[in-house]
Amino acid sequence: MQKSSWKLLLIIGAFLIAGASLFYTNRLVQKLEKEERTKVRLWAEAIQKKARLVKYANNLFNQIGADERQKVQLWADAERKIADVNAPLDDLSFLLDVIKNNRTVPVILADAKGRPLSNLNLLDSLKAVKNDTAYLNSQLKMMREQHTPIEIKISKTQKSYLYYSDSKLFTDLKVVLNNLVESFMKDVQTNASSVPVILTDSTQTKIMEYGNVDTLKMKDLVYRKDLITDMGKSNTPIEIELPDEGKQFIFYEESSLSKELRYYPYFELGIISLFIMLAYYLFNSSRKSEQNRVWVGLAKETAHQLGTPLTSLMAWVEYLKSKNVELTDEMEKDVKRLETITSRFSKIGSIPQLEPFDVMDELNETMDYIRTRSSQKVKFTLQVPPDTDTVALLNPPLFSWVIENLFRNAIDAMSGQGAISIEVSHQSSTIIVDVTDTGKGIPKGKFKTVFEPGFTTKSRGWGLGLSLCKRIIEDYHGGKIVVKNSEINKGTTFRIVLKATSKA
Repeated sequence: MQKSSWKLLLIIGAFLIAGASLFYTNRLVQKLEKEERTKVRLWAEAIQKKARLVKYANNLFNQIGADERQKVQLWADAERKIADVNAPLDDLSFLLDVIKNNRTVPVILADAKGRPLSNLNLLDSLKAVKNDTAYLNSQLKMMREQHTPIEIKISKTQKSYLYYSDSKLFTDLKVVLNNLVESFMKDVQTNASSVPVILTDSTQTKIMEYGNVDTLKMKDLVYRKDLITDMGKSNTPIEIELPDEGKQFIFYEESSLSKELRYYPYFELGIISLFIMLAYYLFNSSRKSEQNRVWVGLAKETAHQLGTPLTSLMAWVEYLKSKNVELTDEMEKDVKRLETITSRFSKIGSIPQLEPFDVMDELNETMDYIRTRSSQKVKFTLQVPPDTDTVALLNPPLFSWVIENLFRNAIDAMSGQGAISIEVSHQSSTIIVDVTDTGKGIPKGKFKTVFEPGFTTKSRGWGLGLSLCKRIIEDYHGGKIVVKNSEINKGTTFRIVLKATSKA
């Protein structure tokens, strides 16, 4: 009882330590997870602000482009009216001011055949002033690729065309915008929070870019679709608008670190539980090993101590037989029994040799010995089906010790009055021996406990009998011994299972 209490206290203490460790770790994980979510939220807000900045820059870019187009259109209108001989002189002065005030947009006025007539704001002003034909033609080609020229009707038969390109301001702004978009895409793909992200089109089906996601898995269309769905459930997608792309959506979820942190406490609990079970197993094994060494030492010492007086008794029996003293037959039986007991103790701790023996012979011999030394109120019966093969691999002295222990326990449980029945059967490759008594029974919760060293219901006794039985049957014979069934105040049945063999 005291040992069980200590075990219980140790287990409770271990689980209290594990619980405290788990509680602290869980709090730490929750804190880290909260920080992770805060980082993700801040990243999402930064992405939204940067997307708005990109959108604003794009709108500004488009506005400047429209303004430059409008400037060129005004110039074209001015050129058209200047060519009109009927135009008022006041209007001509204003139109000349319009042309003169364009200081940013590079323009070339060409005739219908594409020959440059005049130019303004070209990059290489020196070549422009000298009317370098090659330079002007190259600029004209570049302008034609950038924008559609504006047609200027001078007369019914005569036309001019106004070509233009983006101003330096507009070109620089375009570079800035492109860099901003590229930076934005990099921020989405390789974010500081290591958040898995996917950039989709307006339909939320076509993936434009992604980052921190398994590249191989992304080749699977089903996986991609499921991932977008899961991300949409985890966090509301961020709506953005990029130049030339229209409306797009950024899907994201928590990082893999955050997911791992969520399951870490359970992993830690598993490790702690495994450690506790391993420690308990090692403690138990060490304790049992120590007990075994004590029992082996005790058994061998007992066999050694019995050896000397036993040899003397055997000599005295021979001497008395030579003198024709009566009762020497019974004395000789007891001396042989002592010799058997000594042999049993000497075999403890060493692997016994197993040989084919008939179980019935050993049962009958042990039953006859116990019957003559117990009360006549105890009835013994031995049942075996006809033609049953009852040969098993046995060590007779040790096996008879088991049966003798079961008989003595049964007699004690019946207080010296009752019935003991033995049933033997052959099942598959095993021999089954059931020993049943009509004693006081064993509670169901004690079916396994009765085989533990030190367990006893007697006021006197060491509680080693059934423990030795279990060791002999299971460790030495490779069999099995269990409490088959038991009812309080009705009786108990012990079952022994042995390996069957053929008679040598």
